[in-house]
Amino acid sequence: MAAQPEQASILSFEEARALVEAHASRLRPRGRELLGILDAQGRVLAEPIYADRDFPPFPRATRDGYAIRAADLDKLPADLKIIGEIKAGGAVSTLPVESGQAATIMTGAPVPDGFDSVVMIEHTSRVGDRVHVARRVAATENIVAAGAEAKRGNKLLAPGVRIGYAEVAVTASVGRLRVLVNAKPRVAVLSTGDEVVDIDLPPGPNQIRNSNSFSLAAQIQAAGGEAIVLPIAPDEPTRLRELLTEGLESDLLLIAGGVSMGKYDLVEQALAELKAEFFFTGAQIQPGKPVVFGRVTCGADTLVRERCVEHKYFFGLPGNPISTMVTFELFAKRMLEALAGISSRNLLFTYAKLKSEIRTKTGLKRFLPALLSGEYEHSEVELVRWQGSGDIASVARANCYAVIPPDRERIEAGEWVPVLLR
Repeated sequence: MAAQPEQASILSFEEARALVEAHASRLRPRGRELLGILDAQGRVLAEPIYADRDFPPFPRATRDGYAIRAADLDKLPADLKIIGEIKAGGAVSTLPVESGQAATIMTGAPVPDGFDSVVMIEHTSRVGDRVHVARRVAATENIVAAGAEAKRGNKLLAPGVRIGYAEVAVTASVGRLRVLVNAKPRVAVLSTGDEVVDIDLPPGPNQIRNSNSFSLAAQIQAAGGEAIVLPIAPDEPTRLRELLTEGLESDLLLIAGGVSMGKYDLVEQALAELKAEFFFTGAQIQPGKPVVFGRVTCGADTLVRERCVEHKYFFGLPGNPISTMVTFELFAKRMLEALAGISSRNLLFTYAKLKSEIRTKTGLKRFLPALLSGEYEHSEVELVRWQGSGDIASVARANCYAVIPPDRERIEAGEWVPVLLR
């Protein structure tokens, strides 16, 4: 008799996610590389970035107007003498500032010693070399003090941050052209089943093209990994085992299909023959209930390779395309992020008002294709019509998943519901 998983369990969504997070916390990237800051976008920082000087390096005006002494505005309107002009990047006079004086100043310019605030130009009028001020300002108003944003030597970015445009700006501001980033995790993708054919081949009357490998590869790339797409595994134990073994040479293995209860769903028993440890074999969600999570220990079978570490993790994702996409986002993506060196973070949901009533069965937490619409703070969400977890076009029409709790049969229009963006 074929080997079967010894530690089979179906968990709630929260339990399954917590278990994945616990294992993800133990993972580390496999290497680092030095990249230019634009090439590093989307990668994970592997070194801290420090301030090379105070930010700002001088008291900086935040408005166009006049540098003044706040005490000179005790009585309004005030009439001050203009003694100069200060522009961003220009030289600053070192002459002493006396009571009753002002200087024209532009946003971003350094505020000279002796002035302690900036009055906005909108609250003034100028006649010749005199400025009339009609509104009082407090000391330090419209000025950012030197070093207020960061002091020299302060850590501005920590390892584990994914680099986006803001991180590029910070790195450039300290004069760094190159940064050290973590290597991309190599994630193997294995689609299974005799009903699946390569996308460049005409499918038979009872076959489908292999969209799962490509959607998973796209999700892997978007999450910062390198996708290794393996040949389709047939419903034949020997070849399936060979491809599983090959996939376990990567940092993470994702298997699409073959994890349900059918006669030819052979993935779990093949993994069991490789002495896999199963952490769960299902989650109380829709779509994606048959999702499997586990690991194989190097040396437990014939899996010792030069790139092998102590454990290799795998996910068995249900073969229906939406199930595959959803379970990647809920579970596999977190393991990929950990292998890329991203610091632990929670799965974030937003909230929106439900546009139309939802009726469903209880028992499973549901992640249903939906469309988030509206403008500004007036967001609404509505389910996209779909024909089940094989309806790829419904996800293409959607921009999020509406999250339906397992204890609700009916949610009325106008209620706030959680939304997972995609």
